[in-house]
Amino acid sequence: VPLGVFWSIILGLVWLHLLEVPDPSVVPHYQAGVVAFGLSAIIELLGEPFWVLAQAHLFVRLKVIAESLSVVSKCILMVTLVILYPQWGLYIFSLAQLLYVTVLVMCYVIYFVMFLGSPEATKKSFPVARVKALLPNFVEDETFVNWKEARLTWSFFKQSFLKQILTEGERYVMTFLNVLNFGDQGVYDIVNNLGSLVARFIFLPIEESFYVFFAKVLERGRTVKDQKQDDVAMAANVLELLLKLVLLIGLTITVFGYAYSQLALDIYGGSMLSSGTGPDLLRCYSLYVLFLAVNGVTECFTSALMCKEEVDRYNFVMLALSFIFLCISYFLTHWYGSVGFILANCFNMGIRIAHSTHYIYGYFRESTHRPLTGLLPSPALLLVYIISAGITAFSEVLFCCDKGWMARLIHISTGALCFAATLVTMFCTETKLIHFVRNQ
Repeated sequence: VPLGVFWSIILGLVWLHLLEVPDPSVVPHYQAGVVAFGLSAIIELLGEPFWVLAQAHLFVRLKVIAESLSVVSKCILMVTLVILYPQWGLYIFSLAQLLYVTVLVMCYVIYFVMFLGSPEATKKSFPVARVKALLPNFVEDETFVNWKEARLTWSFFKQSFLKQILTEGERYVMTFLNVLNFGDQGVYDIVNNLGSLVARFIFLPIEESFYVFFAKVLERGRTVKDQKQDDVAMAANVLELLLKLVLLIGLTITVFGYAYSQLALDIYGGSMLSSGTGPDLLRCYSLYVLFLAVNGVTECFTSALMCKEEVDRYNFVMLALSFIFLCISYFLTHWYGSVGFILANCFNMGIRIAHSTHYIYGYFRESTHRPLTGLLPSPALLLVYIISAGITAFSEVLFCCDKGWMARLIHISTGALCFAATLVTMFCTETKLIHFVRNQ
């Protein structure tokens, strides 16, 4: 929390005084927005110990309820204020963000205040008995710093810092180098938020949940021969099916996203979004979602298994990758505009996938398990994807998007038939995966 306060003040001053500030007549209350978002980050940090405790003990229901309540509260307040007081500008989003983090933190605090010391906690032999134990304190029989854990934490901090650059690098290039004007940044943000819905609501929960699963089933830093073979078999099977699941979701979005990007943006934002670079951005983002899907699962496995030395080696790789990514983002944006950012992200994710798959291959090389076969869809399903891509692309040329609603309905119906054919083929060819999804 002290570090959070320090960085919120420093970066707040940078955003207010060193970077370009938008015209107050166009974007009012910018200064208040910067302060509010810095404050919201500090509030969220206050709930971090509770979040970590919930993650470690697999309190999935608590997480789902807390995040759902906070998101719903934020959306209701935002929509209400936009309708009633549109002139408030950034005040609306600032208040909504503050409400979001407050509800999120309060959900965790209230739950643990009620849970700790209860009969249910005693029955589960929960390691924490009082809320006071979650506050900073000195333990008499332990050293002030556990240096083994501190070094591992430092390694993960460096990795998370580099991941932040790789994940949000294009925003820093936009902000500090002014390669796009505020209007183009707005269109990019809209498309980015729409395109990342699947990543946030499907891939991120899968990645977070199964990171905990792999970390509990297999022991960090030990070779596959030194692990319990039953646990290795279970982890390999789950990894294979997870890879197959996210690959098929990603392929579906890529294939159908290409032909329906313009229609989606036209329905969502009218000609302002569907006539410019918006459709090309969303088409590229559909491809990027496929990279995101595979990278999320492969990285969650490697992060759960790598020892400190391997994490440090990976940090060097990511440091080099961060520099290359920022350079590629800058040059591709000059050549292709905002589309260049997404192409740079695809390159970045491709390199990270290559590193993770190499690690997974090496890890299971001395066993009989080959979880990376999950990245190979059945030939019949692949053929259906290719045919669907061709049919829907042809349908878009004929019927979308300025030929009236009847033509749009024909285009949508064509996509629905192709999607149905894809699902039927998936159910017939990927029976092991369907069984896994039903069970889990």
